[in-house]
Amino acid sequence: MMNILEYKKIIQQNLEKYFEEYKKNSSYSSVIWDSMAYTTLLDGKRLRAIMCLEIAKKFGIDYEIAMPLACSMEIMHAYSLIHDDLPCMDNDDLRRGKPTNHKVFGEAIAVLAGDALISFGAKLIIDKLKNFPSDVILDILDEYLKTAGAQGIVAGQVADIEAENKKIDIENLKYIHKYKTGALFKCSMLIAAKLAQVNDKIMKNIEKYADNFGVLFQIYDDIIDCTLTTQELGKTAGKDANVHKLTYVSAYGIDGAKNIFNNLVKENYDILMKLDIKSDVFDEIYELLNKRINN
Repeated sequence: MMNILEYKKIIQQNLEKYFEEYKKNSSYSSVIWDSMAYTTLLDGKRLRAIMCLEIAKKFGIDYEIAMPLACSMEIMHAYSLIHDDLPCMDNDDLRRGKPTNHKVFGEAIAVLAGDALISFGAKLIIDKLKNFPSDVILDILDEYLKTAGAQGIVAGQVADIEAENKKIDIENLKYIHKYKTGALFKCSMLIAAKLAQVNDKIMKNIEKYADNFGVLFQIYDDIIDCTLTTQELGKTAGKDANVHKLTYVSAYGIDGAKNIFNNLVKENYDILMKLDIKSDVFDEIYELLNKRINN
């Protein structure tokens, strides 16, 4: 029985292994691989990868088989972080308690590293899951690439940029976070379910669960942004409030945001009951998030 820390350790080991393998076989300068690996391998919660592995396991796929999928999600997440931190985007100097990618490698290499990570995640899926039917892999890649581009993360980032220094309503806020934050969680769970070839009814429930989780995680992020310090967060605290950005906290207050968070957690437990899934790992994740916002 795996817990969060055990999952994190084995995900980190596999990410390191994949970077070493592909860097060794690269015919050009290693600096791009160093930049790609730098952000990806920084210590993070690995929630997307963990949820990918846990969904796969609950539907009969061993975590070792699903590992390339989980790692591809951490790779995609790293691409989004590198680009999000750039001076032309959120202009941040810290990520996971360390200097951001462009602070270490320069802006040009950071942009290229983010670009390269998108294709690296897809390449990993193709290379490491050859034993699965081609239509299953094609379906997974479709979900992965949709999430990485203008129908996913990029859409959320564009909407976020266009909302800067403007008054937006709650529907615009939900749109931004559905794609900027929620899309990655959704993809992590859906590609695991696709690998397990679950039926449409199960897939719809997982999709709803993932949508809810994306929202509640954003609420969690909004709350800790204004209640924890930069040192505790590992990134600059209070940035949203400083630029007067609409968040769940500014819209509903901390208590109101916590109520929405708690209701979504309850709704997700109801979905797990429908699916007849009992997961100590999901319990751990909710306890971890709840502890930080109620500290």
